[in-house]
This record gives sequence, structure tokens and C-alpha cells, in this order.
Amino acid sequence: LLVSLDQAGDFDEIIDVRTPLEFAEDHIPGALNAPVLSNEERVLVGTTYKQVSPFEGTRIGAALVARNIAHHLETTFADRPRNWRPLIYCWRGGKRSGSVTTLFNMIGWPARQLNGGYKSYRRATLDTLDSLPKRFNYIALVGPTGSGKTRLLEALNRAGAQTLDLEALAAHRGSLLGAWAGIAQPSQKRFDTLLVSALRTFDPLRPVFVE
Repeated sequence: LLVSLDQAGDFDEIIDVRTPLEFAEDHIPGALNAPVLSNEERVLVGTTYKQVSPFEGTRIGAALVARNIAHHLETTFADRPRNWRPLIYCWRGGKRSGSVTTLFNMIGWPARQLNGGYKSYRRATLDTLDSLPKRFNYIALVGPTGSGKTRLLEALNRAGAQTLDLEALAAHRGSLLGAWAGIAQPSQKRFDTLLVSALRTFDPLRPVFVE
């Protein structure tokens, strides 16, 4: 039931069963978060596993996961059709995604588990960052703070040029103005994902404008 990351496009939906905190830090683009353990439940299971026994931690974890999967079946996935084909992943393709994949297949959905989980996706993202940016020719907009570089970049984008707005991806102005009010900055992992997603939309035959 294991598939590799390059087969992700063959599925109707990608389901991330990690905790909301893990999902917020970074996730595969387009993935839906359906956690089988809450943030607090994961801490409880991990603490019990280490401080009491692996058996007790696994027993508690199994009960929580089963309860949460049941809830998702009654709510999140209640309207999915008979031939729905989801790809499931967790942190490293272990018990969390394995349990969901097994149960989905018992129901009749041809679900598959991402081999290596999010960790395999993260490795692929870093590998892509080593090679993909080198495919493009960049035109850098330079000048002192307040000279209108961002406004020019936005105008170029409206005119149809390929623009890479690193400040927007990072939710942070590269000047004294600092972070954008009311907008949380992404983690480094999330920034890397957003950067790769942006680069994949570009045509290597056309220049990319960047501030």
C-alpha cells in the first residue's frame, strides 16, 4: 500500500494526518489536515511511551487514533464517493498514516500511504531547491529603502512579467518596516515549500524579476 512522492498526482486528495501544529509548520501543497492525534494527545502518547512503557503509550495512542478516525469518517470524509482515491501521510510514513490507510481500504476506498511520509517530501523539497533556482535568469531590482522596489515588482507582475516576491513569501519586509502586521511569518520549512511552489510556475525561457 506504499507509494512514492512522484505518484502523488495520481490521487484525488492528499490527506495529512499529523497534528495541527505539525501541519502548520509545513505540509505538502494542497493537502487536507485530518489529524488522528491532537497536539495535546500526541504529547500525552509520547510522554506515556517514554515514561511508562512503549506498550502503554501505544495502547493509549491506538484508542485515541481510532476515536479520531471515527470522527473524521462521520464528518470530514462523510461525503467522499465510493471510488475516492486518497494518499495518506504522517511524519515518516508510520503508524498514524498506516492505520488510516488500512481502515480506508477496509471500507472500500483505494487509499495508499506515502512512503517515508512528510520526511520524504521535505528531502525532495531541499533537493529541488538545490537545482530548480539555477534554471532561471534573474533581474534584480536594487535600491535604498523607500525607493519603490516593491511597488515596481507589483507593477511588473500586473503587466504579466514573472516576479518572485520573496518578502511576500516570508511575510516580512526586507526593510525597517519588518514583519507584516497581523500575518504570521512562515517557518523555514514552509517558506521553502512556498518558494518551490512559486518557482515551479515559471517559464525558464523568460526572465524572473526579484527584489
